[in-house]
Amino acid sequence: MAEAALRHHGAVDFEVHSAGTEPKGVNRLTLQVLGAAGIDASWAASKSTTEFVGQPFDYVITVCDGARQSCPVFPGVHQSLHWGLEDPAAAIGTQTERRAVFETVFGQIEANVRAFIPAAIAARPSVPA
Repeated sequence: MAEAALRHHGAVDFEVHSAGTEPKGVNRLTLQVLGAAGIDASWAASKSTTEFVGQPFDYVITVCDGARQSCPVFPGVHQSLHWGLEDPAAAIGTQTERRAVFETVFGQIEANVRAFIPAAIAARPSVPA
């Protein structure tokens, strides 16, 4: 959800990738919640962090505590951020209850993305004219 939100809101300013330490596929509730928010994520695919080892990144953002602890080190990272969100895929209950967890987490992601974009743009070094 974080990759989709950042692509949606910051596509002009950022190249965005996401990966998991234990990828399990894109959860259909993720696609439903993103679709309800007007974000097309039909392109989404589950990827492993091992696909990106050795690639330089300006930012690495972990979104849950498990990922933070097992995320590989990426060279040249300008800043590592941790958002500490609940893993909605771990939610139990009825379909309605589980979707509510996905919606709550997506709301938190949206707030974080909306705060991150202007801060990251402002932190970029100035390019002389």
